[in-house]
Amino acid sequence: MRRHIDFARLHNFRDVGGYATADGRTVRWGQLYRSDSLSKLGTDDWDRFAELGIRTVIDLRYPWEIDRAGRVPHYDGLEYHNLSIEHRPYDQPSLTPTVDPGPYLADRFAEVAEDGTAELHQALTLLAAPNAGPTVIHCASGKDRTGLLAALVLTLLGVAEEDVVADFALTERATTRLIDDWKAAHPDQTLTWPGYGQAPAQTMTLFLANLATRHGSVLSYAQTQLTADDALLNGLRANLTVSPAGSA
Repeated sequence: MRRHIDFARLHNFRDVGGYATADGRTVRWGQLYRSDSLSKLGTDDWDRFAELGIRTVIDLRYPWEIDRAGRVPHYDGLEYHNLSIEHRPYDQPSLTPTVDPGPYLADRFAEVAEDGTAELHQALTLLAAPNAGPTVIHCASGKDRTGLLAALVLTLLGVAEEDVVADFALTERATTRLIDDWKAAHPDQTLTWPGYGQAPAQTMTLFLANLATRHGSVLSYAQTQLTADDALLNGLRANLTVSPAGSA
C-alpha cells in the first residue's frame, strides 16, 4: 500500500494506515487520511479523490479560513464537520527568523490540547462512530492541527511513539510546495519565517512529552480532558485497526 497519494493541487494527502500497534494489530489502510486543505480540490483531482470513497471530512480550520478559502465540494453521502480545535490564532509566515520551529510549535500544540478539548472530543467521537470511514482530517497545510489530531489518534490506537513522530515529520516532503502555495496566495506579502511549512520531529516529541508530564500519558489526557471512555476508545480500535490474519 502507498502512504502518499498524489494530487495535482493537494500536496500533503496521505494514508495513516499500516502502523503496528502494541497489541499486535495494524492501523487499517484506506480508513483515515490526513491532508492539506480540501478547498484546493479541482476538476483535475476530483476523480482520484472520489475513488477513495470518503464518507466523512473533519475540517479543523477556523470558520474565517473556510469563508476565505472555501471547503471540500459537497457530494451525496458526504458528512462534513468543521471543528476548529485551535483557539489562539498566530501568524506563522510573519514570525522572525530567530524563532526555533521545534519548541515554538510544540508550545502552540500544547495550547490547542488545552483549549480545544471540546472539538477534539467531537473529532474522536466521529472517528469512533460506526461506519464513519473512510475519513479525511485536514486543516490548511495538513501539518499542525491535523498532525496533532493524527498523533492523538495513532497513540490511542497503540502505535509506538517513534512511528507517531515519524508520521508527523513526513509533512517535510511537502514543505516546498506548501511554501509555493502560500506565496501564490499572498503575492504582496513577505514570508519572514524560515520555519514555515516545516514539521520537525522535535515538535511532536516535545508535545507528547508535555502531555505525559502534565497528565501522566496521552491516554490519561484523553480520558480526563477529552472524556474518552472505553466505548469511544474501543470504537476507534474497531474502526481503525485490523487483527493479524487468522486471529480474533
